[in-house]
Amino acid sequence: MLDLQSMSGAEVLPLVEGGKGVSITTGETCGAWAASGAVGTFSAVNADSYDENGNVIPQIYYGKTRKQRREELIKYAVAGGITQAKIARERSNGKGRIHMNALWEMGASEEIIAQILEGAPGCVHGVVCGAGMPYSLGALAAKYRVFYYPIVSSARAFSALFRRSFHKTQEFLGGVVYEDPWLAGGHNGLSNAEDPTQPQNPYLRLVALRQTMNELGCGSLPIIIAGGVWWLSEWSDYIDNPELGRVAFQFGTRPILTTESPVAKAWQPKLMSLKRGDVKLTRVSPTGFYSSAINNRMLSTLLARQERQVQIVDDSDFIVKNGYREFMLDNSRKQDVSQWVSQGFSVPIPTPDNTVVFVTPDEAAQILQDQRDCCTCLSACNFSSWCQRSGSTGRIPDPRSFCIQKSLQQIAHGGSVEDYLMFAGHSAYRFREDPFYANNFIPTTKQLIDRILTGY
Repeated sequence: MLDLQSMSGAEVLPLVEGGKGVSITTGETCGAWAASGAVGTFSAVNADSYDENGNVIPQIYYGKTRKQRREELIKYAVAGGITQAKIARERSNGKGRIHMNALWEMGASEEIIAQILEGAPGCVHGVVCGAGMPYSLGALAAKYRVFYYPIVSSARAFSALFRRSFHKTQEFLGGVVYEDPWLAGGHNGLSNAEDPTQPQNPYLRLVALRQTMNELGCGSLPIIIAGGVWWLSEWSDYIDNPELGRVAFQFGTRPILTTESPVAKAWQPKLMSLKRGDVKLTRVSPTGFYSSAINNRMLSTLLARQERQVQIVDDSDFIVKNGYREFMLDNSRKQDVSQWVSQGFSVPIPTPDNTVVFVTPDEAAQILQDQRDCCTCLSACNFSSWCQRSGSTGRIPDPRSFCIQKSLQQIAHGGSVEDYLMFAGHSAYRFREDPFYANNFIPTTKQLIDRILTGY
């Protein structure tokens, strides 16, 4: 069904491991994909490094200021990225290709990517970036003579990137990852003009992307289709299709359940219990982007918190207090607030949108502590109001969001699958339905890829 293709300078199976951070796609998973003749991906988003006994070094922050914690974050990220790159190269046995995935809007992204490439020469063949508009990605990749792969969700986004900067480094552009914003897991590129409840036909969007690439003179490059890919048999019309040209397929969710995955056993019961619709597309991420995650206890708590929200008004006799602060609220919401308070949600916290949300005293204390502990893991964070350009976003911290660094570190290192954010694609419910995973079977990466090549 699939022929070998040239990607990042080698002939490989057009199958790509989707990058998942923090610490979900590692050197072990990446190396296993590459060893199978495909394209492996490790995450450079706060990747793990290890002590002399092979134990994960906890990323604990001791700095008293955000600037000090930012320096610690960069050191952890670079050390982890170099470690995972070297593991991937060793595990690959010289086969396949090794890609590094980075969230463009992570804190100090360009600095971290550069230092990893410097510290692990010859280990990385391609850099994949999404969650933002990575205008500098081409120049950065060209400096280290590696290929680069922007993640986009529309032809318009790629056109903007190419016309502004990528045309200058076109020789290192390895391909384009099209990530379906309604189906992919993690952070999605859904624009403000698109309705999150109205998915669009991916084929038409892919045709538009190919047409744009043809017009810009890069039509021979592969489009890597990401989001919703489970069985290749369901995508047969996309293969050897003259309207689409060269395509490859990225698998983000299925590789979570492989023996090389660091979270497979811990996540398996939850993944195998999912039903259609249990993955939610929301805007609770502190990045401000839409993202897709499993509707566990944490996500349900965040969504319920947004429902306990009341507008602040200029003139009202309905006043609530938080310490010395007073908020005048819409009179029509008195009954709602009274009910929330009786349920224990007695603390009103202001949001950047001139509203207050009601939380429990324990939640209020935890929100405040997490905001104080900000380690600047994002270039701009709605939850803590951090911004790496100016120090502040200029808006008050948003209690409707959460500390994404804390949550993803916990879920990747043994934390409860109910109490921390659990990213996954919208096809995750298929673990339960796919006979390949019957009797709680967890395949090796090689077994998974062999299975994928059958079409199922």
